[in-house]
Amino acid sequence: MTRGRAEGLAVVAAVGALAFTLHARANLPQGATSSEEELTEVVVQAHEPRYVAPTRRDRIGRVWVPVYINDKGPFRLVLDSGATNSAVIPRVASELGLSTADAPQVLMRGVTGAAVTPTIRVQSLAVGDLEVGKSLLPLVPDAFGGAEGLLGTEGMSDKRIYIDFLHDFVNISRSKNRRAEVGFHALPLIPGAGKLLVVRATIGSVRARAIIDTGAQASVGNLPLLDALERHRREKGSADLITGATGATQVGEGFPIHNISLGDVMIQNAHITFGDMHIFSHWDASEEPTILIGMDILGLVDTLVIDYQRQELHIKPREGRQTPFDLSTRVPWRG
Repeated sequence: MTRGRAEGLAVVAAVGALAFTLHARANLPQGATSSEEELTEVVVQAHEPRYVAPTRRDRIGRVWVPVYINDKGPFRLVLDSGATNSAVIPRVASELGLSTADAPQVLMRGVTGAAVTPTIRVQSLAVGDLEVGKSLLPLVPDAFGGAEGLLGTEGMSDKRIYIDFLHDFVNISRSKNRRAEVGFHALPLIPGAGKLLVVRATIGSVRARAIIDTGAQASVGNLPLLDALERHRREKGSADLITGATGATQVGEGFPIHNISLGDVMIQNAHITFGDMHIFSHWDASEEPTILIGMDILGLVDTLVIDYQRQELHIKPREGRQTPFDLSTRVPWRG
């Protein structure tokens, strides 16, 4: 995804490799702790984090994972908890020696729209304890800030993902159904949300659903949440341009939100863009107040654990710092 400024927009709130669903269509027309030691190779002692970077004053965090495709690689893919399937950039297809002529086109849905895109057929995809067999991988624009695609949630139902933002470490292993360790806040997932990670949240004084999306750079709220907050009735927000994984754009209205509560985890003064985003409709989240929590917020923690089998998130604040997290001192992202 590219980040830019459109004329007349005060702020550009960038959204990266966001959630998509995949529907195969043949012959579519063109254009339409100890357990964490298993992946020691991703622990990199370097000035610039290789895989996991926290959100800081001047940048939004990221989570990349080293993925082997057809036993080649590893390729660095964005970990996208909002995507049902994985995808790669065209250069990966070239390195694998695979042609799109041997695979159907698919309809890929992003936050801001849907697009028909070519795919490649792969025999295997593996990282840690995650092994996925034959798959169709859509080709997405080379727009991941150096990453080579995204890793979706396929095959994750019995997995536990451990993300250490301070030590550039990520591990995907089989869940052992363990409770949250000392120092972690446990957030139960709302049942019935399919493959999405959805927790209960309080935005200001409004009860809402929060979708946890590690593939999103910026956090986005839907219009029912904005209406419930009544911010737009008292003040004018910024015009934010949102660019999704398909390359489509939508304009939303941005406001500072003084308090966001995810269980015992508190976030203050986050900039949230509100709009009638395409993906909210696809996720059946257009009527109930809902917020998509991206890496601008998730990257503030010390450690994030996603336990799919246990249906919980475990969050550890940064060492020496308890919640609330205050985002008011961060430099806003601009194009």
